[in-house]
Amino acid sequence: MMKINAKSFVTDHFLLNSKEAETLYHDYAKAMPIIDYHCHLPVAQMAKNAPLGNITEVWLSGDHYKWRGMRANGIDEYFITGNATSEEKFVKWAETVPYTLRNPLFHWTQLELKRYFDIDAILQPENAKQIYEKANAVLPSKTPMQLLEQMNVKVVCTTDDPIDDLNDHRQIAQKNYFTKVYPAFRSDNLFLINQKEFQDHLIKLEAVVGFSIDSFTNLLDAIDTRIDFFHQNGCRLSDFGVGGAHSMVDFTEAEIATIFNKFLKGEKLSPSEIDQYKSSLFLHLGKKYHEKGWVQQYHLGAIRNNNSRLQNQLGADVGCDSIGDFPMADFLSKLLNRLDETNQLTKTITYNLNPAQNEVFAAMMGNFNGGTPGKMQYGSGWWYLDQKDGMEKQLNALSNIGLLSRFIGMLTDSRSFLSFPRHEYFRRILCNLIAEDLRNGLVPNDLAFLGKMVQDICYHNAYRYFDFK
Repeated sequence: MMKINAKSFVTDHFLLNSKEAETLYHDYAKAMPIIDYHCHLPVAQMAKNAPLGNITEVWLSGDHYKWRGMRANGIDEYFITGNATSEEKFVKWAETVPYTLRNPLFHWTQLELKRYFDIDAILQPENAKQIYEKANAVLPSKTPMQLLEQMNVKVVCTTDDPIDDLNDHRQIAQKNYFTKVYPAFRSDNLFLINQKEFQDHLIKLEAVVGFSIDSFTNLLDAIDTRIDFFHQNGCRLSDFGVGGAHSMVDFTEAEIATIFNKFLKGEKLSPSEIDQYKSSLFLHLGKKYHEKGWVQQYHLGAIRNNNSRLQNQLGADVGCDSIGDFPMADFLSKLLNRLDETNQLTKTITYNLNPAQNEVFAAMMGNFNGGTPGKMQYGSGWWYLDQKDGMEKQLNALSNIGLLSRFIGMLTDSRSFLSFPRHEYFRRILCNLIAEDLRNGLVPNDLAFLGKMVQDICYHNAYRYFDFK
């Protein structure tokens, strides 16, 4: 079993390879507040705001990044998602950590232990019990909202289904917390007309809107009703993340009505009919988001649920999704152009999962800018790309093709309240990248000018971009 004898590498100079990088980070980036405009934090826990208590539940439960690492290390599923005790699961993660060297999990693990628990030791089997006990001595005095404030998080946007009652969000809004928590309208389930779960979702949607969805017109009315409801409860962002390839095809209203009626009758839809249905929904939602002044987000490029055995055993989002290799340019071009043609294209962020398509996404977003600085955003490195190499490639693609100075920066996309050092990780990488340009004579030797750019990317651009109240 591997053993690491070295001291912690997370020093003040971590990822900062020059004095200029250190200045940009420590004097400009470090103290900036955080706007985490896309995450999967459990809203019910924030509403309850009870002490968290156990590091395994906070740190390992639901974290499919760590689950993948443990599986790759040969850890039995019993210690990952099974009924092992919290301490047993933590020890198995500690066994895995030394083997994650050069995986971002190694960096994130040490950053999170350092920032939340002041633990400098590198987690491994020899100190697992000691670190487990130290962390669990701290957590009973910490609530979710306290941890967010500790990390200077001003705004968090969660991911919420259209049928959500948003009661937890309303409860949070009534409190005078440092961190504001807003819902985001995640439309995925509305697109799954070719999956067996769609009928159940419609039944639930009927229940919350209070009328029958017996036509496509009624479905659109139900969607609009929920968008209005979300807007009244502070929502200013939408999101879409259905995996697989997508197509924008022509359709008529009569065709969509017929397709939806076929579904209601239990008849099988053809692939072309499914594409027509989805195309009509993309456009309707996009126009409604524009009407409300929302920002729309598209997480694109995932091929989901590759391991059917684990999906059947555990469900979705358990670490079995991957990078897809399907084309994206035609879909994005047609979708954004159709909305732009009628001046109904709202502020938009796209996130790419396939690094081979970085420039495809960056170039596409530049086609539809105008009126608002940075209106069309090529979003931060997402999922498999939110690590040093992926972030640098995203930043370079954006810099070469768009305006890095207008970039709205990082987000966690996380389910864990201990994940916010990822913003620090991004900021250090950003500062080091710009400092390297300075040292190579590629940008002006003006640290105040570069520092302002860094601060804009870390906070100010997002603050101006989103219409949070």
